[in-house]
Amino acid sequence: MFTGIVEARGRVAHLETRPEAIRLRIAASDLMDGVLPGDSIAVNGVCLTVVDPTPEGFDADVMQETMHRSSLGDLQPGNAVNLERAVRASDRLGGHIVQGHVDCTGTIASIDAREDWTVVRIEVPESMTRYMVEKGSVCVDGVSLTIVTVDGSGFTVSLIPTTLAETTLGTRNVGDRVNIEVDVLAKYVERLLESR
Repeated sequence: MFTGIVEARGRVAHLETRPEAIRLRIAASDLMDGVLPGDSIAVNGVCLTVVDPTPEGFDADVMQETMHRSSLGDLQPGNAVNLERAVRASDRLGGHIVQGHVDCTGTIASIDAREDWTVVRIEVPESMTRYMVEKGSVCVDGVSLTIVTVDGSGFTVSLIPTTLAETTLGTRNVGDRVNIEVDVLAKYVERLLESR
């Protein structure tokens, strides 16, 4: 489990394409203290298992299903990525409950930069907006954000300067794909109501 509070930005150091998967090597020296093989690290909001950790970074395997549901298959060497280690039971829950199980990708439709914040509109499949509410939580590329508005084709979020500076969201452009994880609580409520 994660919180959507990005700990560090890493970089894709190497990418190995396999028949039905890719292996990523992530340069992340700021994050590797205490990381062991088998630990979970969210990469742009996708929970990946650490393989071969070193003080400089780690490798992770990305299977076909993950590439289909997320934008990790679009990554190229040199790309920056948002990173978060799994939460410990003693940690503060600064964002919201994030599983690292991406539901879909969205497309940045507009970026409205203002003096003190930036409003970003993200279009998503209509089937995803039913899990979103104004002032509710959504995870975008591993960043826990508060939804400002939501309609049938997408939603808006407001990004403060710190979020723009400390995460990859500050480098995104109109047309870019981003990973979306909706609030898991909404999905459980829907499932429970369906069974009645």
